[in-house]
Amino acid sequence: MGKRIRTRKIYYYEEVEEDSVDKKKVAYLLFLLLMTGIMLATSTYAWFTTNRIVKVDTLNIKVQSEGSLEISVDGINWKPGITQEELAAARSTYPGSVNQLPSLIEPVSTVGELDNRGFMNMYLGVVKSNSMGDYILTSTKSTEIEGNGELSDGKFVAFDLFLKTTEAKDLYLTGKSGVTYNGNASVGTENAIRVAFVNEGNVMDGSGSSVIQSLATTNRDNVYIWEPNYDTHTLTGISNALDIYNITTSLNGAQYIPYDGVQSEISEDENITLKRSFASYYPNKFFRVTPFLITPSGSNTYQKFINLPSGITKIRVYLWLEGQDVDCENNASVGDLAFTLEFSTNPS
Repeated sequence: MGKRIRTRKIYYYEEVEEDSVDKKKVAYLLFLLLMTGIMLATSTYAWFTTNRIVKVDTLNIKVQSEGSLEISVDGINWKPGITQEELAAARSTYPGSVNQLPSLIEPVSTVGELDNRGFMNMYLGVVKSNSMGDYILTSTKSTEIEGNGELSDGKFVAFDLFLKTTEAKDLYLTGKSGVTYNGNASVGTENAIRVAFVNEGNVMDGSGSSVIQSLATTNRDNVYIWEPNYDTHTLTGISNALDIYNITTSLNGAQYIPYDGVQSEISEDENITLKRSFASYYPNKFFRVTPFLITPSGSNTYQKFINLPSGITKIRVYLWLEGQDVDCENNASVGDLAFTLEFSTNPS
């Protein structure tokens, strides 16, 4: 609230002072109008409009199992748990391994469709500003290749797991599973993360390693997308939700926000703006994604995943930063993440 200015009517300067007050009011209103224009011009958008990279320098991946369940990186050697280092070294006993474990990730998007090799179609997004000042989205397909850490040019995480059980049982994700931010103050990176599991198939225990390792599928029905931390946003994520989706949300305990994933490449000359990056405008470019599983931040409950037949089942795991998520905005472009998976055949 501004300081109240009083004038003295017994002096000749009365009119000059009142005129000065009026001018100050007009100047203040013009200043507010200017600031409003600046705020609108610098609103946040999905994706990183500055094309920054998320510096995930310590993407700690840990996969564990409990109950009558064993786990493996190659379908040959079985343990109760595996580490990121073991995933990176899997090719020594799994020649066809394509485990992509980069130290840096960038925003990509997918609707969960599979290509003819059984790899999920992932699209790397790039944002540029055109002559009209609009943000234009382009996308190119990004296919995983074997690589680890700084030696990997991958834009997202992808790796194979093998699970073994002696009898058919339901498979659960335990309450220890999730994606968390490492640091004192979260910038919301973990809120834009997605995880997908591709059930590649099952064979009898005792099958040859080549048979086990070659399991693959192109069936979209075998893809299970999980969205952790769906109910948590930062202040800039909240602003982003309002700017792009015209949705009002909150810091904690928020309702689930749907999104349209990218389903094909987008060229610059198509001139698709971020404000129109929806299936309702471009049904051939975007598609509404319905995750198989959504969990709130800090969830510690067990979540039923799939029915696991007896024998050996191959599952391909993906982890990526979803560019079409409202929390994928400039302020979330830095941070370290911890990714923990724990499977169980027990319901709790």
